[in-house]
Amino acid sequence: MRSRNALTGALLELLEEKPFDQLTIREISARAGTGYATFFRHYPTKEALLSDVASEEIADLLGRTLPVLYDSNSFESTRALCGHVAEHRNLWAALLTGGAASIVREEFIRQARQLPRDMVEKKSWLPADLGVVYGTGGTIDLLAWWLSQDDVYSPEEIAAILNRLIIAPLISNERSPA
Repeated sequence: MRSRNALTGALLELLEEKPFDQLTIREISARAGTGYATFFRHYPTKEALLSDVASEEIADLLGRTLPVLYDSNSFESTRALCGHVAEHRNLWAALLTGGAASIVREEFIRQARQLPRDMVEKKSWLPADLGVVYGTGGTIDLLAWWLSQDDVYSPEEIAAILNRLIIAPLISNERSPA
């Protein structure tokens, strides 16, 4: 367990320094203070390690995202979410724009679907599962787009877009005409 935690921590540290595709297993092992062979006792590839890290990071991000849907000031919550992603830009760029992006997206939606159902408003015009898929999928797509841009958009600008494009329609109680 200690080696696994060290490898996870090393990957997170290294992702703050450079892109995932430039990292080597030797570099991760050295930063973790473990042997090269130890890496392979825990993970077959660096992508498998990234997947393990992704699962934990997604759970953390979902914990930050959930209040967005139930907070009276969704923009402030959305801004905090975008600020967190900006703070850990290299990690989220690796997770959302790299080769594992589709796996990360599926895992994000899978975890979101497991959130407590009692938090979804029963009178909502939108089926709960569709709201989860649309909200999480849209959020991930928007964040991935942001992280792949050469132009620099601030977290506040992205939060405004996210709030207006994805969050506001989800938290609206307006019914469309039948």
